[in-house]
Amino acid sequence: MHICHITSVHPRYDIRIFIKECRALAHNHDVSLIVADSLGEEIKDGIKIHDVGKPVGGRLQRIRKTSREIFDKVLELKPEVIHFHDPELIGIGVKLAKLGYKVIYDVHEDVPKQVLNKHWIPKAIRPLVSWLVKYREATAARAFTGIVTATEIIADRFRKSNPNTCAIHNYPILAELDVAAIDWSSRSDNLCYLGSISETRGILPLIDSLSISNLKLDLAGPFSNEGIEKQVKNSAGYSNVRYHGVLDRNGVKSVLSSVKIGMVTLLPTPSYVESLPIKLFEYMLSGIPVIASDFELWRPIVLDNNCGLMVDPANPDEIAKACQKILSDPVEARQMGENGRRAVLENYSWEREQQRLLDFYHKL
Repeated sequence: MHICHITSVHPRYDIRIFIKECRALAHNHDVSLIVADSLGEEIKDGIKIHDVGKPVGGRLQRIRKTSREIFDKVLELKPEVIHFHDPELIGIGVKLAKLGYKVIYDVHEDVPKQVLNKHWIPKAIRPLVSWLVKYREATAARAFTGIVTATEIIADRFRKSNPNTCAIHNYPILAELDVAAIDWSSRSDNLCYLGSISETRGILPLIDSLSISNLKLDLAGPFSNEGIEKQVKNSAGYSNVRYHGVLDRNGVKSVLSSVKIGMVTLLPTPSYVESLPIKLFEYMLSGIPVIASDFELWRPIVLDNNCGLMVDPANPDEIAKACQKILSDPVEARQMGENGRRAVLENYSWEREQQRLLDFYHKL
């Protein structure tokens, strides 16, 4: 089949879209990827990347102009299957379905719940916007050939509208983070947080905990806005932070090979309590214990596998004590790291999810 993945928002080498899904499909199919980043046309790993250009202007301009340009490019390429990744592309997805194309909507996050925490939407109308997004997704889903989601919880919602729905979890690629062989005693007593840096991802209580524990944090990722960057850098605990900026995959591997604890203390927003952040599984695969938010969905992963501790992510004192507890017992800490790695190898790898994706496409 000629399969065309499209995104107006994500970078061309997005982990889920390009590194995982496009590469997996390219072994047996002709795969194209349409992006909007002004980095030009490219063929990489056998995947033809088409660039419609980065939009000038704000969000509305991107939605209007970029969506139209992507639509025109799809008609030019004439693929058999279209696999799109952004809610703002639902409109052209429906149009393409009506033209007879097989269309798959890849739902990375629970958008209706995510809307409830969007700072750029007036708080008073967020519930209404959330309901409208949920209604839009449900009605559009009926027109699509299939739905792919990042979690089973999201999949359950879409199965009501489209029974051809499959959860493809965003688990790590095993070979990409093979750092468990690093001698435990050679690692520093540092914590790490890798990923987007925002208030809702719990960065402020985490930074505050450093002034209590006096531990060091290796921090990497983009700040969501200038305001949160200023708050973080003005925090008392920031003197204990080594900020690496935005890292490539080799940089991520380097940090994960040098620390002893991975932090994933997201705040309990409606979308996060039902999410499965890849950083959690990358920490586990790297053979380090995790400090995770005490969310019901995460308890079987962390507690049943005995690979870390769970905390109130808004409580700096609790975060600090949990970190100190792990580091106070090197033998138990190392065992937690080994437990987490084994759990990923057996149950939470992309290699398992890749086969589910290929089977889903085979049904088409």
